Amino acid sequence: MQTLPIGRYRFFQQLQPLLILNKLASTSATGCLQVFSASASWLIYLEKGKLVYASYADGMFDILYRKLQKLSQSVPTLNRETYTRLKAIFETGIEHQAIPNRDYLAICWLVNQKYLNSDQAATLIEELTVEVLESFLLLQEGCYELASTSLIDKMPKYCRLDIQKLIEQFQSPNKNHSTNQNHKHNSHTNYKQKSRPSQKNQKLRYTIMCIDDSPSMLHAIKSFLDENFFDVVQVNDSVKALMQTIRVKPDLILLDIGMPNLNGHEFCSLLRRHSYFRNTPVIMVTARTSLIDKAKAKIARASGYLTKPFTQVELLKIIFQNLEV
Repeated sequence: MQTLPIGRYRFFQQLQPLLILNKLASTSATGCLQVFSASASWLIYLEKGKLVYASYADGMFDILYRKLQKLSQSVPTLNRETYTRLKAIFETGIEHQAIPNRDYLAICWLVNQKYLNSDQAATLIEELTVEVLESFLLLQEGCYELASTSLIDKMPKYCRLDIQKLIEQFQSPNKNHSTNQNHKHNSHTNYKQKSRPSQKNQKLRYTIMCIDDSPSMLHAIKSFLDENFFDVVQVNDSVKALMQTIRVKPDLILLDIGMPNLNGHEFCSLLRRHSYFRNTPVIMVTARTSLIDKAKAKIARASGYLTKPFTQVELLKIIFQNLEV
């Protein structure tokens, strides 16, 4: 698992997306702007202050397929066989599941296989980027970090969009927002921010308890969590962890399922019997992905399910979602 740079990490603050984009343009920034909120995550890629792509961290293929279907009306090579191959390679292929930026990689593949030419790819990327930015500009609270490198750095670039012109387009009173309103709320997920305490009353540090019999996994999780915002308590014995949980009273628990003596399902069920921990977020962390295991986690009243191996982005996202419930 690769650690993303979060040296200037910000934990849920008031955000002004327009100012962030303007600053990146004015400083000719290069890299990937990673933005997290309680309901979504954005990845915005820049090269010398120009936008080369923007996507959601999850669910981007649904939007990509919708755009390709529209484009297929004028591009006959985008047919049913093309979609089948695209899904088989970039969505259902097990060997590709851990690869980031699969949506952009899929676009590059379409060009390489001559299903699209460079100009068509540029148009497609611009439409995807504009739609993603429309939801990003609605964001009011969250956190962000500019990573200096990304996988897209090594891929072909088909367009470089001027941020200032895009912003002027969004702000134009003549812009027809009605056709895009459904995209903002339905094409990916509902980005309306959940109500939260005011910033001055919001808790600034959280105690995360990690219960896993693997020292390497405990170390990986701790390295992913910024010590400026998280106190990480590590426990490698699930039986001892019960009493320690009662003493520490963590804000959230990351719990391995496959532990000796007392497995994760049993631990979670016992914890839920204690009145104090009935609503404490408990995230099952496991390599098991079967429907039976997920059903057992639900029966045990787990709050979430995180599959190993996972990235720092995936870990932070599920923590954010459950701490802000």
